[in-house]
Amino acid sequence: MGAESVPRREVVTGRPRPAGGTTTPRPAPSPYPGSEVLPEKLIRRQLKAALITTALLALPLGLLPVLLRILPLAHAAPRVPLAVWLVLGVAPYPALLAIGVWYVRRAERNETDTAAGAPAEHP
Repeated sequence: MGAESVPRREVVTGRPRPAGGTTTPRPAPSPYPGSEVLPEKLIRRQLKAALITTALLALPLGLLPVLLRILPLAHAAPRVPLAVWLVLGVAPYPALLAIGVWYVRRAERNETDTAAGAPAEHP
């Protein structure tokens, strides 16, 4: 017949479990030593910055159709005037870029202040 199979050997590399059954997990160390309140402050500050950014983006872009409706360009010739092209195609982008840069700087400053443990809020 054939050769007998040899049982495979298992290697255990972990620590042995204590006798008595279950173990309780240890809580993870806080990334902010000394305070458990700091992550909540960071979340609130980031939420505030996000809401301000959303308002700064939504208000002008939401009012853009209203502005174009009340402009006296609706009765113009079939050609689209240069002013409309500027308002639609050029004007929003510098504002979008500036708001985006402001938000990124604000978010980074919030994280840096929270990591350093600074409790002061920036305007």
